Amino acid sequence: MRVKCVLCEKIESLNSDTLLAKRLRNRPIHTYMCQDCYNRIEDRTNERLATGNFKLYRTPKKPDDW
Repeated sequence: MRVKCVLCEKIESLNSDTLLAKRLRNRPIHTYMCQDCYNRIEDRTNERLATGNFKLYRTPKKPDDW
């Protein structure tokens, strides 16, 4: 299966039997990002977190009484 990265538009080949390939085939909302772009975003996010001016707005987990 051939896929294109949404950021750098690099075309790569995936094995059609993998879980990622199945997700991309069956759910068009899922997009593919190459490993280089994924690592670059991760590094820059960690740099911004280290400055102290960057906040991740995650919803707080509420304890479940079940």
